[in-house]
Amino acid sequence: MTTSFGTVPSREVIHILENAGYEAVFVGGAVRDHLLGKTATDIDIATSAEPKEVKAVFPTTVDIGTAHGTILVLMNGEPIEVTTYRTEGTYTDHRRPDEVHFVKSLQEDLRRRDFTINALAMTKDGELIDLFGGKADMAERIIRAVGNAADRFNEDALRMFRAIRFTAVLGFDIEEQTLKAIRDNATQIRYISVERIKAEMDKLFAGDYVVKAFHNIQNTGLNLHLPLFPTDTEKLNRTVPFESAVEGWACFMIVGNFSPSDVARAYKLSNVERTFLSTVKDAYVNRMDCQFTLDDYYNYDLATLITTEKLIRSIHANGEAISFTEIKKMKQSLPIQSIADLSVDGKKLMEWTSQKGGRWIGEWIGKIEKAVLHGTCKNDPNDIKEWFLYEFNREK
Repeated sequence: MTTSFGTVPSREVIHILENAGYEAVFVGGAVRDHLLGKTATDIDIATSAEPKEVKAVFPTTVDIGTAHGTILVLMNGEPIEVTTYRTEGTYTDHRRPDEVHFVKSLQEDLRRRDFTINALAMTKDGELIDLFGGKADMAERIIRAVGNAADRFNEDALRMFRAIRFTAVLGFDIEEQTLKAIRDNATQIRYISVERIKAEMDKLFAGDYVVKAFHNIQNTGLNLHLPLFPTDTEKLNRTVPFESAVEGWACFMIVGNFSPSDVARAYKLSNVERTFLSTVKDAYVNRMDCQFTLDDYYNYDLATLITTEKLIRSIHANGEAISFTEIKKMKQSLPIQSIADLSVDGKKLMEWTSQKGGRWIGEWIGKIEKAVLHGTCKNDPNDIKEWFLYEFNREK
């Protein structure tokens, strides 16, 4: 019994290609996720039609990789990637094929893919095409390379890290020969751009089985060839699970005793990610000495506070921990969350003092902010005015 697969627009794309005399099927991760009962995203279609033939069939297309056979088809407002069946030549740089050959055989196309669980195809009506035992490997929860594992990793060394990332996301084990090939070829990961490794790390950190992935990284020796990796994986394991990828990077930083700039440079983190790591590092140093202060609750956002406390619990188990619920309660109970919440501004200060603007305004707004935060006065215009005028005149 078969069931329909994919979105209505994506099935329509296949229907149109078939009516034009071409083969077309769903391929890759979306098919795998569908069979695992997960929501299928990033739906891709493979076809016997060459790029120019795909473009001739559909009125609205975008060239996103014609040299590698990929055309973006816009169907009823939905962008759908359509890629020609292909085989690939040698991989001199271990990253990308030197040449691509378009073929008419789906089997040849699937043969070039990384793992059996990703070498699956499905018709628009839901009929599974499994030429390399991917369904059986899914049932056994195994990640197995298609064909010779060493050949697959020599073609694209990132596949080694992808195998480990799948252990984090799916909880599968890596098949023995595939695992051995990763160990034997671990040094080749140095050929891969940091950006590609970072993207895989982000997905790994979001997995439900991250400890398994960390074990595999160390067990295969990949950790020795990555830009940075903590040596104390046991301590790193205690920080799992991560609420987000950036929390994973923060724990990676603290456990490895790296600086925020070390990690940001090594893995080309974004400015936003680097800033988060810097605030966590700062909060962690403060928290090592004492409990969070009122100023800490005010100065750090909730994600920083929780990540920092999580690190304290994981690394310093004997310390006095604060529950995440209590942290949220303390944060929410502050009289103001930021300076923007103050009920007065610089114009009010000039009005109350009949003085022109200047640096003094910023200084006094800062004093008011601190007074409100610490309960010296309420965040009310009249209360602030009374407190401010008294202090302002007293300092004259």
